Amino acid sequence: MASANRIIGHIPRVVAALFLALYVLAWVTPSAADDSAGVVSSSQGTATVTRGTATTPAARGVKLLVGDVLNTGSDGSLGVIFEDDSTLSLGPDSRIVIREFLFSPADHKLGLVARLTRGTMVYLSGILGKLAPESVHFETPVATIGIRGTRFAVRAGEASPR
Repeated sequence: MASANRIIGHIPRVVAALFLALYVLAWVTPSAADDSAGVVSSSQGTATVTRGTATTPAARGVKLLVGDVLNTGSDGSLGVIFEDDSTLSLGPDSRIVIREFLFSPADHKLGLVARLTRGTMVYLSGILGKLAPESVHFETPVATIGIRGTRFAVRAGEASPR
């Protein structure tokens, strides 16, 4: 009877340890159900997210996926926070496509590729910029930008006078 009481006395600690282990696994293991690249953190004026054939307003909290196209109108601006805590801001009349986003440090899968076809953008690197800066690329109609620092701004799609 005394050994049964000892075993029963350890059950709360074992259960607590199991819950802790499951919590840690859920935190560090990428979820196949949540393929989010980031989230809209701010939006003003005309700003949309196009996913496939559906276009929706880019409201704060909207999850962003690989393949999403972000657009702002002449009165619009849009802020994004990626899963690695990097940030991206789009100015008026801008269009960017999230072509690739990988953020699984435990699996050494890291990368961000986006294509800015018009407008202005400011990027501030997060964890990807620290762990694998060579895996972050922004494409424009005339150049590809690889990050080596922590932030940059770019304008694309405007003809330069000669």
